Amino acid sequence: MPENPLPTSATSPATNAGSTGQKIRNLVIALAAIALSVAVFLGVQTQAPTTSLSAMAEEAVPLETALTNGKPTFLEFYANWCTTCQAMAGDMANLKSAYGDRVNFVMLNVDNNKWLPEMLRYRVDGIPHFVYLDEAGEPLSTAIGEQPRLIMAENLDALLAHAPLPHQQTFGRSSTLEEPLARSSGSSDPRSHGGQVVN
Repeated sequence: MPENPLPTSATSPATNAGSTGQKIRNLVIALAAIALSVAVFLGVQTQAPTTSLSAMAEEAVPLETALTNGKPTFLEFYANWCTTCQAMAGDMANLKSAYGDRVNFVMLNVDNNKWLPEMLRYRVDGIPHFVYLDEAGEPLSTAIGEQPRLIMAENLDALLAHAPLPHQQTFGRSSTLEEPLARSSGSSDPRSHGGQVVN
């Protein structure tokens, strides 16, 4: 009678050890992949969110309040389409976080015709256009275009200390204003760059 061969499902102890080792390696790789996925997800979630100009404007101090509450004011004329305004939004949010309890941060959208009198008063012809106002609402200095955060912070420090602003009438990269959607003839809209309507 012939001997029965070993069943094919039977394996040697060495083969079982190799299989167990492979299972452990696969488990370690799977756990590492999960840990890496969680780390990437949390890293993305904890990055500083992009600052929205519209959201900042909604949280800004209304101009009427700023002119009557006895605090100095940092006024920004901006537009949502202005790439320079968008680029500075993070710095503006940081400044507001640092100085917002002592300085009014006001944002006026140049695309809103409501602000035409203010645009004329402060001679806005490019954005961003910043105006530093004292506690009485009187303009002390302006800055036009992209400004370094350090420059703005030094001006805000001087504004709070009732000292001359170290960086007056500064100019940087700015966006030219677009033509308004509707305008009556003879309007002296500052966005027309001198009151001339160009067709």
